[in-house]
Amino acid sequence: MRLVKKGKSIQFIIPAEIGISPGQRFRFEHYLSILEERGFKIKISPFYNITSWNSLYQKKQYLNKFLAVTNGMLRRVVDTFTSIKYDYIYIYREASPLGPPIFEWVLFKIFKKKIIYDFDDAIWVPQTSTYNKNILHLKWYSKIKLICSWSYRVSVGNDFLKEYAEKYAKSVRVIPTVVDTKKKHNQLQRHDATIPAVGWTGTFSTLKYLEIILPAIVNLQKKYEFNFFVIADVDPKPNLKNYTFIKWNKETEISDILRFHIGVMPLINDDISRGKCGFKAIQYMSLGIPAVVSPIGVNSTIIENGVNGYLCHNIEDWIKSIEILLVDSQLRETIGIQARIQIETLYSVEATTEQFINQFS
Repeated sequence: MRLVKKGKSIQFIIPAEIGISPGQRFRFEHYLSILEERGFKIKISPFYNITSWNSLYQKKQYLNKFLAVTNGMLRRVVDTFTSIKYDYIYIYREASPLGPPIFEWVLFKIFKKKIIYDFDDAIWVPQTSTYNKNILHLKWYSKIKLICSWSYRVSVGNDFLKEYAEKYAKSVRVIPTVVDTKKKHNQLQRHDATIPAVGWTGTFSTLKYLEIILPAIVNLQKKYEFNFFVIADVDPKPNLKNYTFIKWNKETEISDILRFHIGVMPLINDDISRGKCGFKAIQYMSLGIPAVVSPIGVNSTIIENGVNGYLCHNIEDWIKSIEILLVDSQLRETIGIQARIQIETLYSVEATTEQFINQFS
C-alpha cells in the first residue's frame, strides 16, 4: 500500500453544510480534523446551505425548493472550476441531486481530477421522499454507474454496495459507517432499571419498517411492563401502551438513545435494505445497548446472534429475542458489553482512520 504524502489537498463535494446531514456526519465528517492534523488542505463545498436543506423536508414550499436547487447548481459551477487547485475530489453520493452527472464528467474528462466517490445506500434504486415525489423523474439514477466508472477510487459502506460498484469501478474499498467511541458515543447504558425500555430511531422515510415489529411489541406488552420509545422527525403514533415519542435532535441524540435498554432495527428484504450500513445497530451497540435486528445486509456481519445482539427472521424470533432481554437485566448488560467491543474493534473512528486516509494515496 502506498503511503499518503502530507500536504495534499482535498475538495469535498457534498450535499449539505457540515453538521446537518446524518449520512455525512458518520461517513466522513469525523475524519476532517484528523486529515487537517495530518497536513491535508481541506475545502468543503456543499450543495445546500442550512436554510435550503431544511426546506427540502417541508410539504409544498415549491418556490423555496426551486431556489435551493438553483442556488446549489450555481455553487456547483463555481466549485467545478475551483477544483483545479485540489489533488483529490471527494464526492459523497453525487455532485447534484438532479439531472445527469455533468459536474462529475467535467471533473473527470476535462480537469482529469482524481475522484474519490463515496456512498452508503443503494442510491441507484429509484426512490424519493414523500415531500418530493414530483422530482422522481429528474433524479437520473443511472448516473451512479457512470460516476463509479470515472472515479479514481470508490468507497462504500458494505459488501452489497461493493458488488454493485465493482461492475463499473476499477478500485473499490469497503469502509463502514462508524461512530466516535472516544468523544461522542462514549457512554455505556446501565441495565438496572426497574422498568426497561425498547426503542427505535430513524426518520419519516424509514417509519414503515416499524410495522414489522409492532405485533411483537403488542404481544409482549400484554405480559410485561416496559416502555417503547420512537426517536424520529415524525410521530408514527402507534397504538401501544407506555409509548413515548421523542423528536429527533442532534444535540440530544445520544442521551435520547440512552433511554433504551434494547434497540430494534427491523428491515424489509429488498435492495434498499441490503444497501443500508447497519447504522441503527451500530449506534445502539456503541452505547452498550443490545440490538435486535433483521438479518438483512450488513446486519448479519455486525451482529453475532446471541453473542452481541440478536438476528430475527420472523415475528416469533422478534418476540423471543426481545422477551429474553426484557426479563434478564444481567443478560442485557453482558450482550451490551460484547456489542460495545465489536463497535470499538471494527466500527469506530479509531479503528477506521487509516483506512479512510489511505484512500488519498
